[in-house]
Amino acid sequence: LDFVAEPGKTTAIIGSTGCGKSTLLQLIPRLYDVTEGSITLDGIDIRKYNRTAFYRLFSAVFQQFSILPVTIAEIVSETTPENIDYNKVKRCLIVAGLWNKIEQLTNGVNSQFGKTIYDDGVEFSGGEIQKLLLARAMYKNAPVMLLDEPTAALDPIAESTLYGNYNQISFQKTTVFVSHRLASTSFCDRIILIENGKICE
Repeated sequence: LDFVAEPGKTTAIIGSTGCGKSTLLQLIPRLYDVTEGSITLDGIDIRKYNRTAFYRLFSAVFQQFSILPVTIAEIVSETTPENIDYNKVKRCLIVAGLWNKIEQLTNGVNSQFGKTIYDDGVEFSGGEIQKLLLARAMYKNAPVMLLDEPTAALDPIAESTLYGNYNQISFQKTTVFVSHRLASTSFCDRIILIENGKICE
């Protein structure tokens, strides 16, 4: 594979199940190291960058994720309560399409997530968790956004709403968007189709 994700543009990666889309997305932020070839940032092999500093460049929504049993605000902001920008949390949840749900909770963004520890913890559906993860990625506000099938668990109306908000989600960001559906990539600047380990279109 050989392609360039242009700064400030959205590149879609599509292909059938098992063709390597998710693996490719995890190679970009160096969650795995390539065994052949190289991935470069500004012409420099990413293995030469400080790993911690390099991670700060990315906001991501992957298919595999971890959510701690803390408050909604802490999940979105990934910080301690005294450092949370609650207005920013609200903006991210609105754009992600989850604010109406959060508003109805007794403690709002201060509601505890999950029933692992708290009997009154909030449980979310698969689609709502995807929205929560998207809000978390937006809050981080990193210059590069990686989205791996971020609408897979959403119903068609929620998916359409999310795409309607996409310019707010990816404003001035370099985005790589993985999907298995061509129809969901119409908002992207460039679409790359992977087949049999190669870019075929």
